[in-house]
Amino acid sequence: MTAPPPPTSRRLALAALAVPALAVTAGCAPRIEPASSGLRLPVLFSRGAPTEAAPVPMQWPGAAWWQAFGAPPLDALMRAAMAGNLDLAAANARVRQADAQVRISGASLLPALDGDLSGGRSRSGNRNPGTPGRATNSVGATLSASYEVDFWGRNQAALEAARSSAQAARYAVGVTALSTQSAVATALFSVVGAREQLEIQRGNLEVATRNLGILRSRIAAGTATGLDVAQQETVVAQQRAAIPPLQQSAEQNALALGTLTGTIPGEMVVDGLRIGAISVPSVPAGLPSEVLARRPDVQLAEANLLTANANLAAARAALFPTIALTGRGGVSATALDLLLRPGSTLYSLAAGLTAPIFDGGALRAQVDQFRARREELLANYQRAILAALEDTEASLSALRWATELVELQRVRVDAAQRAYDIAEAQLRAGTVDLLTVLNVQTSLFSARTALAQAQASRLQAAAALFTALGGGWTVEDVAATPSGWGGPAAGGSPSR
Repeated sequence: MTAPPPPTSRRLALAALAVPALAVTAGCAPRIEPASSGLRLPVLFSRGAPTEAAPVPMQWPGAAWWQAFGAPPLDALMRAAMAGNLDLAAANARVRQADAQVRISGASLLPALDGDLSGGRSRSGNRNPGTPGRATNSVGATLSASYEVDFWGRNQAALEAARSSAQAARYAVGVTALSTQSAVATALFSVVGAREQLEIQRGNLEVATRNLGILRSRIAAGTATGLDVAQQETVVAQQRAAIPPLQQSAEQNALALGTLTGTIPGEMVVDGLRIGAISVPSVPAGLPSEVLARRPDVQLAEANLLTANANLAAARAALFPTIALTGRGGVSATALDLLLRPGSTLYSLAAGLTAPIFDGGALRAQVDQFRARREELLANYQRAILAALEDTEASLSALRWATELVELQRVRVDAAQRAYDIAEAQLRAGTVDLLTVLNVQTSLFSARTALAQAQASRLQAAAALFTALGGGWTVEDVAATPSGWGGPAAGGSPSR
């Protein structure tokens, strides 16, 4: 019997099998295409404040962008939402799942090592009844290792796909956080706006009721008619009927704040905040469109495209043969004291190559599937960029015109109030007809309501602009801008 080679020789034999394959692995690995949108984007937003100056330096909204509104209840709601929102908790759990998948995919690039320990006892029978059977003991310990040489880069591409998916999961957390923050701000401003309008409506009802009392006193004196009273009663009824919808709106949005913050609807109470006490942050003129590069939905679309590129590379590599190296070594003997003897040693080394010959076209169909998936995600990436531009342009326009509308409505309210004060004084003096008073009264009521609506709309437009610009979301170990979202020129990347 030929004596087994020493351990050093066995290690050299296994290395001799692995080194040639590993030496060409890097050169044969498929190239993973970068994610580029191919879009040519504008340098500045066209709907921002007019300016003749050069573009301002890029300014990201702060992590706590909502503090610019100067509303402590909003700060408290945002803290509660970031700590208790269930959509955000689910998104964070998906990040942990993706990180685990990265570890799973990375394991395929490492050798697999298995151990086995066995022991047994057997007895053979004897035909002679007077002679007992023979008992045999056996013990063994083996250690086996296997390694798939990633000659074509399939496993590396799968790992890159898992990493891109994990990155996408982090961007998805940013998308969820930003949408949650936007929903909280919108719901709170809707509550405050509805309460403001409710207070105005109650004031309108009080004015209408007071005028009704004046007419009733005049009808007793014979200076007013039943028609005059009936008309004013109609106005009173209209003003009273406008109150329940406003109460419902305030309550519904207050209930929504409970769900957004992860509490029982109705437990989140917001009191003491007036619409006039909320500041509206200003937007710098000449804001560059590069700020959209940090939007989490744009980066999410880019990460998904990178995942598709890596999956396509892995599918292409699956068309080629796979090389596997295996080694097995151990000891086996009929007794424990024999395990350390040289004759009990066993080992084996092997290298195998497996190549697809006929699979009915499944592997090539998989390549076509991933190629089509990549085309789909490229379209989604381009759409995300264009949607981000549209969203920001629309938000800039909405804030600009809402701000102007608030100023115009203030002028309208002031004029309507002066007209009403004059009409009411003349009504008391009996020098004006009721129709004139009713018209002036209706104009005042309408102007007050329109001002409150415009103020709420301006606040909501400001919150929408912050979220359109990417808010203040942050993810650790994530670049501030994507690598190929387009930038000012096709295929370029924004300056960081």
